[in-house]
Amino acid sequence: MSSPELRYTFQQLMELDACTRCGECVTWCPTFEAKSELDAITPLRKIETVRRFVRRERGLLARLFGAREPDPAALEGHSLGTYDCTLCGRCAIVCPVHIRTRDMWIAMRAELVDRGVYPPALDHLRQTLAAHYNISGDDNENRLIWSQNLPEIPAGVGGKTQAETVYFVGCVSSFYPQSYSIPQSLVKVMERAGVDYMTLGGKEWCCGFPLTIAGMGDATAEMARHNVEAVRRTGARQLVATCPSCYHTWKDEYPHLLGEPLGFEVLHATELLAQIVDRLTFKPLEETVTYHDPCDLGRTSGIYDAPRNVIRAIPGVNFVEMEHHHEYSLCCGGGGDVEMADKELSAAVGKNRIAQAAAVEAKYLLSACQQCVRTLAGAARQEKVRVRTMDLVEFVARQMEE
Repeated sequence: MSSPELRYTFQQLMELDACTRCGECVTWCPTFEAKSELDAITPLRKIETVRRFVRRERGLLARLFGAREPDPAALEGHSLGTYDCTLCGRCAIVCPVHIRTRDMWIAMRAELVDRGVYPPALDHLRQTLAAHYNISGDDNENRLIWSQNLPEIPAGVGGKTQAETVYFVGCVSSFYPQSYSIPQSLVKVMERAGVDYMTLGGKEWCCGFPLTIAGMGDATAEMARHNVEAVRRTGARQLVATCPSCYHTWKDEYPHLLGEPLGFEVLHATELLAQIVDRLTFKPLEETVTYHDPCDLGRTSGIYDAPRNVIRAIPGVNFVEMEHHHEYSLCCGGGGDVEMADKELSAAVGKNRIAQAAAVEAKYLLSACQQCVRTLAGAARQEKVRVRTMDLVEFVARQMEE
């Protein structure tokens, strides 16, 4: 086996050597806490392993005496640990030398894909997206099927070709019935607030995020070009996404991938809600509410205040924080494609997070990510915790006065 293309930037190669082996990241890793028998999960071990691979294949001794390929068993163990990571980024927050670990883990996955050592389920994901432009494998023209349960389908849902705001719904909310209420709720809120919006329907393709974090980001350029051109044709001045991963991909990845500005603003739904909340009136709710920071919205994108400001706008709400919140928030377990590789591990991480919600006696557990809501709701059922898990847009729509 020849050495694959080097997937690490110069800065990442420096970061591999910058690791002080302090082990601080290990105690903050949610997947290692849930699966401590697999040492390969830890950030420390992943960095040590890749540093060894790089030196044996490209270091000074390799240049003098020939490269040594990684041991197949070592590669397999490294792959298990790398794909059992939710990419939550908690390790980067506590790293004393500020290694950008999330980007490092994605580069490791890209290298493992080049070597052919990765979960087989990811091949199915890549094939499905190539054939159907969505992760479910459904006919992409059915992206607005969630709207069929609305009392009346507004013009903004499939009836416009131009608008000020494009709502990028995302694959999960478009095709998975458990999440239909999220786009339905945002549409109700935008209608009430008088937002001039539209959806793309079948012209919306997957943003490409699942492939990027799988280490298959080379396949996302076509999706990016298609989606950006579809939005530009509408003349929209902004795009809003309810999915934090879609939001991050549009705002941070697309301009870099295309090498040019998008030409419109990208907002997460919580940012839009914070802008229009004064246009809405709410029924009071005398209950204890807590909020779970999605990893891609919080640590990856830095959005913490907008969702909390919206929650506090609901009269009567007793808002409390869980033990870990903001940049230290515990992952729900549903990120990083881990559910495809290890469903039991994903559920175990969710169990730990739902325990923190139970500890503050919350009646409502809110988040701003369809995957977080889905994972935490499953954990609540499994652990028999009596908490209502909802997306923030669902909560806002529910509390709006008729």
